[in-house]
Amino acid sequence: MIRIENLSKSFTLHNQGGAVIPVMAGASLTVSAGECVGLTGQSGAGKSTLMRMVYGNYLTAGGRLVVGDTDVATAEPRQIIALRRHTLGYVSQFLRVVPRVPTLDVVAEPLLVLGTPATEARDRAASLLERLNIPERLWALSPTTFSGGEQQRVNIARGFAHSYPALLLDEPTASLDAANREVVLTLIEEAKARGAAILGIFHDEGARARVCDRLVDVISFTPEAAA
Repeated sequence: MIRIENLSKSFTLHNQGGAVIPVMAGASLTVSAGECVGLTGQSGAGKSTLMRMVYGNYLTAGGRLVVGDTDVATAEPRQIIALRRHTLGYVSQFLRVVPRVPTLDVVAEPLLVLGTPATEARDRAASLLERLNIPERLWALSPTTFSGGEQQRVNIARGFAHSYPALLLDEPTASLDAANREVVLTLIEEAKARGAAILGIFHDEGARARVCDRLVDVISFTPEAAA
């Protein structure tokens, strides 16, 4: 489902004379349906950079990056939009939403844009919010007013609203209490059971041991390692 072949990435520092900093070279990995692969490596090694490349936020410098039937490395913007709607979900650490939109609609939105009937989409959103212990009295409010932990759980609910064939998870259990951590790990296990291919960053070693089928150290993708 996710296939990365000989991927490379560099950053150009335009405010420093156009200096080019190579950050990744020769990156190759696959994530099969029903598999969870955890990215490991010290801070700054390139874990988040790789995730953003898979999602299409960062352009690649070379190689292939295929999610489903789409080569993200060469795809046009409309293809990336379609990929994100239908195939590739992303649970980041931070919730970014339009102000004043009710929480229930924030979570239901990935389903609504696919044409899911509003009642069905909101029922699914309500079920996830309930599982993640967001009080019903808050569902009509904008999550921009919520605590950090509540916003994180809303973000997780949104990411799991649609049954994406592929998922990117960036620290999904960070800062959660034990009860909500258990809910999130169960959601990940359910996604794997239905065949989702998951690529994630898990600093929580217990969570990593429970849901990851294997680990990939991104240090092996650095230009120095590839040389």
